[in-house]
Amino acid sequence: MADVGFIGTGIMGRPMAGHLQAAGHRMFLGRHRSAPPPELLEKGAVECATWAEVARRSEVVIVMVPDTPDVEAVLFAPGGVAEGLSAGKIVVDMSSISPTATRDFARRINDLGAPYLDAPVSGGEVGAKSASLTIMVGGPVSAFECVRPLFEVMGKNITHIGTANGDGQTCKVANQIVVALTIEAVAEALVFASKAGADPGKVREALLGGFAASRILDVHGKRMIERAFQPGFRIELHQKDLNLALQSARDLGVALPNTATCQELFNACRARGGGAWDHSALVRAIEVLSDYEVGAGRA
Repeated sequence: MADVGFIGTGIMGRPMAGHLQAAGHRMFLGRHRSAPPPELLEKGAVECATWAEVARRSEVVIVMVPDTPDVEAVLFAPGGVAEGLSAGKIVVDMSSISPTATRDFARRINDLGAPYLDAPVSGGEVGAKSASLTIMVGGPVSAFECVRPLFEVMGKNITHIGTANGDGQTCKVANQIVVALTIEAVAEALVFASKAGADPGKVREALLGGFAASRILDVHGKRMIERAFQPGFRIELHQKDLNLALQSARDLGVALPNTATCQELFNACRARGGGAWDHSALVRAIEVLSDYEVGAGRA
């Protein structure tokens, strides 16, 4: 059993750390925005005073925080992970952040003698709770093989994308493009069906049996119909990921026109106070444009 540090026990990190603890690993927890969950502490996890202490007491340090500046602070601020590292310890960032910044962070951690993996996840809160996350990993093969048993406790579809740091984050950005565009397509389809007078629940049921079937139609289509917009995955976080996509596209000279459209629809939701809504609530922007609410039977 490994000594595992875990920093960031929020919506996603809390169940992920719980699975590691349940598998028998000794857990050392670092506070980020909120205190570590009491249920983990009651079962023997140790709350550390600083992120540096988490690193000193752990063989593998996992970071699961919201954005690029959060990761940078956890790693390199005074009392950060970097101060507690020694040769051979492994740092694993499972946040979804900038691929470019990831390469810089990895270089700075490598200079301290520690391997670095970027291992963002997909699957949302449901996947975190069920230990069925998709995990996309960039970094050296040797470090990946060392950490693979931990990944297998938290996820089901684990792919080593490449040996270069940033490869995992690039894959996650691509994932978020697909997710956003599919949510938008499902929203359009259900608004169209509703305004045409069809039962959106029955339409969704039929589509799930055909070529249009998808996990997003299943889970988020149901959310749209039931108006269940508690996160989940917050719109403001998906906007952060699409910002990464659009910035990277500008740097690469790649056109992402539909990604830009989805970002504007998320902007419309945030303008109505919806930054903390689940990203399936993008349907509300389509509804405003169409002056019709899915499943409500009214214009």
